Amino acid sequence: MEYEYELKRLEGIERLRGMIDKIKTAMFTTYSATEGFHSRPMGTAQLDVEGNLWFFTNQFSTKMAEISIENKVLVTYADTERNSYITITGHVYVSDDRAKIQELWSPVLNFFFPLGLDDPKLALIRIDTEHAEYWDTSRSEIVILFKRIEAAIKGKKFERDEHNEVDL
Repeated sequence: MEYEYELKRLEGIERLRGMIDKIKTAMFTTYSATEGFHSRPMGTAQLDVEGNLWFFTNQFSTKMAEISIENKVLVTYADTERNSYITITGHVYVSDDRAKIQELWSPVLNFFFPLGLDDPKLALIRIDTEHAEYWDTSRSEIVILFKRIEAAIKGKKFERDEHNEVDL
């Protein structure tokens, strides 16, 4: 039984990774008791094999002050062209792991961190994801046709949208 749960979890992570890799930019939402919810767009550096999300950040930013008080966050993705949507909740941890920073570094980040890998503001945010939910209707018409046929043969209701939850 545990094997089946782990296999389903890993399949869910891979499904999410494929969707996130296409969307790239997330809305990263923090919460402050005094200011309420605060969202900002952030580019995703990675969804790792464990299901953790990684983002580069300025360690002196407002979001860092907010997560130092309340480290539970909501991350959302939307791709309206493909009709793909994701919500992820988890807890944030700040990392200055130089090996991980080098692994995830991209030259495009020089725009935000002009001193590159040596920028003193540079840090990573790791979100230990707890729960994810996604909706996806980006399947091709041929895949939809086969799903319709499969549903008819099995006597099941055809679902055009793929909706699933993943506990990480």
